[in-house]
Amino acid sequence: MNEALARLDDRDLVLRSRRGEDAAFAAVMMRHKQPLYRLIVAQVGDADEALDLLQETFIAAHGALARFDTDRSLRAWLARIAINKCRDHARRRRVRRFLSRVLPIESGEQVPDAAADTEGSAIDRQHLAHAMAAIGRLPATLREPLLLCTVDELSQAEAAEALGISVKAVENRIRRARAALSQDRDEI
Repeated sequence: MNEALARLDDRDLVLRSRRGEDAAFAAVMMRHKQPLYRLIVAQVGDADEALDLLQETFIAAHGALARFDTDRSLRAWLARIAINKCRDHARRRRVRRFLSRVLPIESGEQVPDAAADTEGSAIDRQHLAHAMAAIGRLPATLREPLLLCTVDELSQAEAAEALGISVKAVENRIRRARAALSQDRDEI
């Protein structure tokens, strides 16, 4: 990435991107890809799917750049797009799961056995899998603020902006999410 572009703030990069400077949008992507990837992978639980959704997020952001309000947080705006892409992905996955139940029984021979993963028995992986599953069981209203503030490291104000709710609501939802995760851990 061009060092001069790396020193610019998000607002200036957006303005340059709007004027057609591809390198400016590349700088936006470089700056925000890691936190967005962490947010997406925490939402969907699959690294490969997260990469696809990250790419979709940046494509959507590039297409909507003209509508972005430069007085707002770019990071929160990108996080909002990423969350919406994750929601769309979850809806498509539910439809596929439903449709897979109506397929002929013979098609089950082609489905890989997820239980065949022998490396998944390591203790660290089990703890991580349990934690990710517990987070995945949280309702979206609790999961999204928790992930935005802990994984994506947004402030509560930025998370509130990204989710379209108040800062107090973010604070309350994070507290409730942590309580639910603590209760889930105690039940093991």
